[in-house]
Amino acid sequence: MSDDAYYLTTPIYYVNDTPHVGHAYTTLACDALARFMRLDGRRVKFLTGTDEHGQKVEKSAEAAGQDPKAFVDRMSEHFRELTDAMNFSNDDFIRTTEERHIRSVQQLWRELQKRDQIYLGSYAGWYSVRDEAYYAESELIEGPEGAKTAPTGAPIEWLEEPSYFFKLSEWRKPLLDYYASGGVVGPETRLNEVRSFVEGDLRDLSISRTGFKWGVPVPDDPDHVMYVWLDALTNYLSAVGYPDTECEEYKTFWPVDLHMVGKDILRFHAVYWPAFLMAAGVEPPKRVFAHGWWTNEGQKISKSLGNIIDPFQLIERYGLDPVRYFLLREVPFGKDGDFSHRAMIGRMNSDLANDFGNLVQRVLSMIAKNCEGRVPEMGTLQERDKGLLEKVAELLTDMRGDYRQQRFHTALERHMALVGEANRYVDEQAPWALRKSDPERMRTVLHVLAEVIRNLAILAQPVMPDSAGRILDQLTVGVEKRAFKHVWPEARLAAGTALPAPEPIFPRYAEEEGRESEEAGA
Repeated sequence: MSDDAYYLTTPIYYVNDTPHVGHAYTTLACDALARFMRLDGRRVKFLTGTDEHGQKVEKSAEAAGQDPKAFVDRMSEHFRELTDAMNFSNDDFIRTTEERHIRSVQQLWRELQKRDQIYLGSYAGWYSVRDEAYYAESELIEGPEGAKTAPTGAPIEWLEEPSYFFKLSEWRKPLLDYYASGGVVGPETRLNEVRSFVEGDLRDLSISRTGFKWGVPVPDDPDHVMYVWLDALTNYLSAVGYPDTECEEYKTFWPVDLHMVGKDILRFHAVYWPAFLMAAGVEPPKRVFAHGWWTNEGQKISKSLGNIIDPFQLIERYGLDPVRYFLLREVPFGKDGDFSHRAMIGRMNSDLANDFGNLVQRVLSMIAKNCEGRVPEMGTLQERDKGLLEKVAELLTDMRGDYRQQRFHTALERHMALVGEANRYVDEQAPWALRKSDPERMRTVLHVLAEVIRNLAILAQPVMPDSAGRILDQLTVGVEKRAFKHVWPEARLAAGTALPAPEPIFPRYAEEEGRESEEAGA
């Protein structure tokens, strides 16, 4: 892998349903990280896509009266629409029905077979079609009316059929050594969960099915199709050209830097996937991070409750960048969180309108009014000025650490803390009063503030690219000067530059209007 390359992935999304806020949340986190890394000078490959095989898809297509391929073609488009609506910057979108993927996963199977990691046997045990997962008796929970269900609450069925098995039990020690190498599973609570599973009764894994046909055929045994998780996980390799390990993409980007997943699919990514890879002689991922789930106004989100959060409706109601900001700021990333319209409106009005938006508007308005609409000269800096500008450079350093550890909420907290510091600086220095008493000092203060705003906008781009871009437009900062290498003190605004008339960036959201919409069922 190239030193400046960074490869990150979302899970590929199962196409038997339409996109909801959980899909948007995972991909948004990856998008913010991808944008951050690009702005920091890294070569990024950001992958998302759709998982299109398996018994669940076959049944859904049948219920819809469609051929499975026609069904997945239609459903996959919904996820492409989400990437456009959320302004995601993914470099690739993979589908598991593509030839490049089928070629890749069949070659991985052959490699595992060649290394004596696969054998033919028969499977007898509990299986959940909804989860596309096998469960041990010890994992089952008591469901309604005494019926047992999967840990997720999904229905289960007893399954007996011929199956190929992967020798997962042989990979206990290599997996534990892999975890011990440090930082490969996050957050820490999830690492403990994975380690505990591997230290337990790690059994060989069924990796083929004969009860349906909608899947990737097992090489040289077409009666079997590959277990959907072996199929799906291999997409991360397919997208970089595997099995051609000499191609430029593979040599540049593998091993993957980060798999971002929901906590419900951690075991597949942090146990099965690295074991498959190590068994095939391929380097495992550098890091797997599992985030939490959202509830809706305190209730678990489910179809039966009718409280699915539609990201398209959120964007229409609140605007794209405020939604992006809220989702990554509201909850410590990695923990569960609750969505509420009141909290959404609170963040919009407090953080964005009152703090960040107000800072930009009042500073640029004072420059327009008192400096002939041009960037003022920066005179002699006082200690207070220097201290504020030094915090800009410190902010970038701190945010780098936060993004590398997927602490998006912390990075945004730091960003808003500097917004607050800049607002206090405005109040302390009172440039409106300096206009009469010390015009030169006023110009210095306003230049310092314009610099702080320029840097805040540059650093806001990963989460709020459109809004940050509009702020930088108002400071006439060209697109070529918006990367992190232009953060203070490496670059600064040129005194005398004419600025356009300031326009509001983050308008307040009327809470009364919002409550009326909620009561109307919006």
